[in-house]
Amino acid sequence: MSKLDWIQHRIYSREDMVRECNVWRATGKKIVFTNGCFDILHHGHLDLLARAADQGNVLIVGINTDSSVKRLKGAERPVTNEQDRAFQVASLLCVDAVCLFDEDTPGELIQLLNPDVLVKGGDYTIDKIVGADFVQQNGGRVEIIPFVNGYSTTSIIDRIKGL
Repeated sequence: MSKLDWIQHRIYSREDMVRECNVWRATGKKIVFTNGCFDILHHGHLDLLARAADQGNVLIVGINTDSSVKRLKGAERPVTNEQDRAFQVASLLCVDAVCLFDEDTPGELIQLLNPDVLVKGGDYTIDKIVGADFVQQNGGRVEIIPFVNGYSTTSIIDRIKGL
């Protein structure tokens, strides 16, 4: 398999992602889930993803679609389209699978995948993490990874604009 095929095979439809989770779960793998826009991939994102991957055997990353990002971040976002964002995240060695979601939150996707571990960055508190209650009620755990100060997509955009 070529490296390009390897990356492309890590981007799943919702239905295929559910099937693959069932296979991983049947083989005893601990499934970790995190999500985000990942509009301009930066050090903070990479730190979060690497630390999330350390929480289990398989890391799935839910990525907001373009329309979802626009609703959440405004008309000027995303800077990078959903297919490119999915490709970039899927190319990372610490990421096993990527799945787009169109809703404003990953709640529905989390319920479908039922991960063993739900991971978010340190800018969240457990009461603000969508899906935390569901994961915990199903025997899983929620991990909050310390935030890496000085890195944000908004600050990068502002620097590019000279603000």
